[in-house]
Amino acid sequence: MRKSCIAASLIILLFMPSISMAATEGGVDVNPQGDEPFEVISRDSPSIDKEQWSLTIEMSEEAYNNGTTFEIITQICTNDGICDPPVTMDAEVVDRLHSISVTPPSDHTYVNWRIKATDADGNKTSYPHGDWFKTWSSCYYNDGSWGGADSLDDGCADDGETTPGLSAVATIAALSLAGLVVAARKSYQK
Repeated sequence: MRKSCIAASLIILLFMPSISMAATEGGVDVNPQGDEPFEVISRDSPSIDKEQWSLTIEMSEEAYNNGTTFEIITQICTNDGICDPPVTMDAEVVDRLHSISVTPPSDHTYVNWRIKATDADGNKTSYPHGDWFKTWSSCYYNDGSWGGADSLDDGCADDGETTPGLSAVATIAALSLAGLVVAARKSYQK
């Protein structure tokens, strides 16, 4: 029974980041604060389903001169509360400029992005330090309601989906219930 409870708990914890990400303040982009070793030159906002989203940053002169390198990492999250794994992008680099683009799928909530800086000594620092920079979609589901320029009361302008996020909650509930049933069944058989 103990192993089944542990397994059910691990499954729940696995899904927690997706649920907690859905609880952020909807529609408010998270941008660099100005103390990073780069500046955003251009960034599409909002991000739009099936349209190229682009970001260009410029490395500070100090970071460039001391041999720092950048990796730009993106992650796309959808309105059903699921986030794709992070992807290290193949940036186009011209001197201090780093440019990327990604095409979000239908029904995405936002594009997360971060910078991993590696200095000449091999020390790595991620920006931002904790969470992600974030560009919200033109149609997103957050905290029980729809938002964005392309949203309707019950979904996105060209989307027949309603009640996103429910699938993640329903999946967690079903997996938890299954774990409890298995645990109860094993303890009953003893």
